[in-house]
Amino acid sequence: MKRNILAGLIISLSILVASPATGESGDNSEYLLLKNGNIIPVTSDNIPSGDILIKGNKIIKIGKSLTAPEGAKIIDLDGKYAMPGIVDSHSHTAIEADVSEISVYLTPEVHIKDVIDDEDMSILYALSGGVTTIHTMIGSSNPVGGTNIVLKLRWGKSADELIFKEAPETIKWALGENPKQSTFPTREDKYPTTRMGVEASIRALFEKAKDYKAEWAQYRDAKKKGLDPIPPRKDYGMEVMSDVLDGKIWIRCHAYQSEEMLSVAKLCKEYGVKLGAFEHGPEGYRIANELAEMGVPVSGFVDAWSYKWEAYFTMPHHLAYLMKRGVLVAINSDSDVKMRRLFIDAARLMRFGGLTENEALRTITINPAIILGVEKYIGSLETGKQADIAIFTRHPLDPFTRVEMTIVDGQVVFDRVQYHADLQKLADEEKKAEESKKEKKQENKKKPEKPVKSEVI
Repeated sequence: MKRNILAGLIISLSILVASPATGESGDNSEYLLLKNGNIIPVTSDNIPSGDILIKGNKIIKIGKSLTAPEGAKIIDLDGKYAMPGIVDSHSHTAIEADVSEISVYLTPEVHIKDVIDDEDMSILYALSGGVTTIHTMIGSSNPVGGTNIVLKLRWGKSADELIFKEAPETIKWALGENPKQSTFPTREDKYPTTRMGVEASIRALFEKAKDYKAEWAQYRDAKKKGLDPIPPRKDYGMEVMSDVLDGKIWIRCHAYQSEEMLSVAKLCKEYGVKLGAFEHGPEGYRIANELAEMGVPVSGFVDAWSYKWEAYFTMPHHLAYLMKRGVLVAINSDSDVKMRRLFIDAARLMRFGGLTENEALRTITINPAIILGVEKYIGSLETGKQADIAIFTRHPLDPFTRVEMTIVDGQVVFDRVQYHADLQKLADEEKKAEESKKEKKQENKKKPEKPVKSEVI
């Protein structure tokens, strides 16, 4: 097993943090009451010295001086801050090995859900940063890459149990330098090698999908008429693209330059497909009005630029500018390391981008939830929503804050105090084992050597 001993200890022991108030009492053990915390719902006014009552995986009440049934688990937040679990709308976490299929340039038929690694320690590290939901994605080597998946970070569960079943499926597209320069198998006729070729390849795929849909529609009509036609050949890539045309699968498009962003947005409008968001989009500020008018969100970095030439013509905190112009914006990580510090990114966007406290927190909670199509379930602390909560020692935008506890579906899946206790326990056990080994070595040295019997020949 890849999950190490410490991780196993965390899973088994962290759930003990919510101790019963008066002892177990029937079904009331599924209740959890978070008391005496500063509640930040994000979509409504903050509640100082407030409480959150959870039953199972749902929030059933938020307010002050709440009471829980006898036998409920109670956690005293003691003035700590509780906010919605952080949502990362662009990551490559919990994936086994490669993230792009680069043997051919258009691969809508591949699925990231087939390679979910439920033992990836990055899941635990993300929870230590208050992240509870991630969108884990195909890479950006192909103009059309394949389907992505939304995961709930239910640490310790199987790959299938991590999948956020209510989330719509998405497909990864990529524009610009990445698909142009990706290393396909050596051949002289590599296509596309230009930006116009990238867009043309996507248009050609749509036309092929339209023909494929028409063939199957004709076949079904003939069957209804009592005929016995030969069915068209099944094409798994075209099945996916048919779902894109039908709006069942949303497009997430890696893009940098404003001209090609606008061109592809118009292409999506032409074919009537759902453009869920542009990824990164550092030149999006140039077409802010158009993006707002078309209702296309941007999921990007907080202040990264100039790390490659097509990211050069942007400006710091372009996301803040987009947000002020009416574009739905989310901060993403695109990194296992940055993922656990998204709340610091939100603070930087507030400090240097001029956003309000609430606007900054929205970029890592309700906004990415809307982009992922799961805002009915997560993204804010509201009655009836799933109980995904991050608990901080100080305000989440305070540079000295840290995540003390993370709750997913009403279950404590990360507890920093317990984590360090587990770590110390493991260190003590290892030290004890090492000392025991040394003692045995010393004892063996003190034992007199047995005389060697000589054989008479």
